Amino acid sequence: MQLTYYPMKTSKVGVVQATPALFDAEKSVDLVISWIQRGTEAGCQLLLFPESFIPCYPRGLTFEAIVGRRTEKGRAMWLDYWENSLAVESPGIKRIQEAIRQAGLFVALGITEKEPIGGTLYCTLLYFGKDGFLLGKHRKLKPTGLERYIWGESDGSSLVSFATDLGRVGGLICWENYMPLARTALYQKGIEIYLAPTADARDSWQATMQHIALEGRCYVLASNQFVRKSDYPDRYQADLLHEPEIMSRGGSVIISPLGEILAGPLWDQEGLLTAEVDASVLAKSKLDFDCVGHYARPDVFQLTVVNQPATLSVTPEQANLTS
Repeated sequence: MQLTYYPMKTSKVGVVQATPALFDAEKSVDLVISWIQRGTEAGCQLLLFPESFIPCYPRGLTFEAIVGRRTEKGRAMWLDYWENSLAVESPGIKRIQEAIRQAGLFVALGITEKEPIGGTLYCTLLYFGKDGFLLGKHRKLKPTGLERYIWGESDGSSLVSFATDLGRVGGLICWENYMPLARTALYQKGIEIYLAPTADARDSWQATMQHIALEGRCYVLASNQFVRKSDYPDRYQADLLHEPEIMSRGGSVIISPLGEILAGPLWDQEGLLTAEVDASVLAKSKLDFDCVGHYARPDVFQLTVVNQPATLSVTPEQANLTS
């Protein structure tokens, strides 16, 4: 496959830290569209949303998962979550695509995705071009802990990356970023803008993001939700009695290829972080370290990724470029 590479130029990128309308897909779609408009007004050319922004990351809920036993109440919770998750061809996604087309910016959106046929849900990162075209999607390879009860696993075919006019873009979701081989799979693609939507609001997550920027010599954009217990529907308040009022502090951040924090981390509030990404910084950062280039030892180490697709080239028409 012949790849067309669009050299990266100085561009403005944005990271959304926001509160979804939990367990309400329609209202969450409205919020996504509102943040897209806000990103456009801020001059962003790429916008990243958090992990499972639609319908929410169901932090604090157990779905009454007990080893060897399920409950009717837990199944009812699951049905609520399933009904408010989105299929890729759903009207809600089409509304978002139209908003992106009008705004003219790249968008990466975390959703809980459901298949049109079947019951399995996936934690998915959708990639949209500036014309609203769905370029591709990445499904989380390994849900963490009890996430495995609500989300299915993906395979290497969803380790997607895109050669765009902003640079080579790709990413991993939340604790996938702790998987060294998954990161290396993306580094081998020449990732320049590394996206890390997450639900991890711990201080230690910042060190992980900074490490990835330095390891991959790439810009890292990390996006998280800001969520309070009071944001949950009334029907779930009794299940959250022992949870703190602030259930996700956020911690969204943008980091340079040399580990410099360009924006954030943002704590305890909603907001839009923005920063400039510069091709010259990417080049200079690899003077002394390139983990898949002059610092690699292919005579000693080799990584083979099953089913990993080639980097997709975004055409000028899809990128909505102007000469």
